[in-house]
Amino acid sequence: MKSKYQKTLIACYLGFITQAIAANFAPLLFLTFHRNYQISLGKIAFISTAFFFTQLLVDLFCAKYVDRIGYRRSVVASEILSGCGWIGLAILPELLPDPYVGILISVIIYAIGSGLIEVLVSPIVEACPFENKEAVMSLLHSFYCWGSVGVILLSTIFFAVFGIENWHILACIWALIPLYNTFNFLSCPIESLTEEGQGLGIRQLCRIPIFWITLVLMVCAGASEISMAQWASAYVESALGISKSIGDVAGPCLFAIMMGISRSFYGKYGEKMDLMKFMIASGALCLVCYLLSALAPLPALNLLGCVVCGFSVGIMWPGTISIASGKIPLGGTAMFALLAMAGDLGGSVGPGIVGFVTQRANDDLKAGMLAGSIFPVILVLSVLLLRKKRAEGK
Repeated sequence: MKSKYQKTLIACYLGFITQAIAANFAPLLFLTFHRNYQISLGKIAFISTAFFFTQLLVDLFCAKYVDRIGYRRSVVASEILSGCGWIGLAILPELLPDPYVGILISVIIYAIGSGLIEVLVSPIVEACPFENKEAVMSLLHSFYCWGSVGVILLSTIFFAVFGIENWHILACIWALIPLYNTFNFLSCPIESLTEEGQGLGIRQLCRIPIFWITLVLMVCAGASEISMAQWASAYVESALGISKSIGDVAGPCLFAIMMGISRSFYGKYGEKMDLMKFMIASGALCLVCYLLSALAPLPALNLLGCVVCGFSVGIMWPGTISIASGKIPLGGTAMFALLAMAGDLGGSVGPGIVGFVTQRANDDLKAGMLAGSIFPVILVLSVLLLRKKRAEGK
């Protein structure tokens, strides 16, 4: 049984690596776009906004229409769109009169692919008849972390050896991964999460109190993860006194490595653990990390808080998906799509709150990170509420 679905699992692993490339490759080129195409930094910043906003729209689309289209068609489309998006990124800025328009079109194309991957891969694995799905789900999500580390390190090595002016070639090389994975998804076994017509709709899900708790969990998971990840390079730069370019690479890499270790650890040993207890402990550790980053008097301790935070947030996203799947077995695609939307929403709102508080405190980043500590607090309280409902048999 396991060997039959091994190809499905490998395809999903590569799917998350594809999503990691989508999230991390273009930001490595922002300054190159600024210098080569004379694009203002304000427009450059909008590239990330367009990427995440497109993913949010795809999440909403999936909640309503993916079951009608079918998992296989949708996930194959996700890989093709991702590959075409990176090929477009290499070609369109040179072909169109305005390079910025070419970049935005390409980013939106592969963001649609990335959004589909985010929604579809988890339910595809959830529908496979694996034992201890909580551990399998955690290991699956660790491939996003390892993909992030890989794309940052390998891209940096490529730029150092061949020159950053050859980034067009690397974009086409990265496109080979989703295009190859298209054939995996065309041929691997894909089961349905629920019987046709049995999956709950959006309105039905909204009538379930536990679903709202898992949405709050997902918002806090996204906010706790992305708020710290976006400031990782700044902490590395200030703590170690190294250049910004190295800090931009080392900070996100250290954070992603620790997050990957956390997910891989639970993936291997999760069957011996209580998921909710592990999430409560992780949430408490996350709170300690935020407080350490905000209040510790030594830069080295700020750095420690930032790096260990990667480990603490690792289980939050996949753990919430596993909890929701266990509590609402008929949730179907709509549930996974809305959970992904909640995580993306947290990933957008969290850094925004940290940035707003930082600005109001005369650009004191520590004040912003102190404000960000509210997210792991709410997450822990939400998991405790779920445990209470479990004890009551609800």
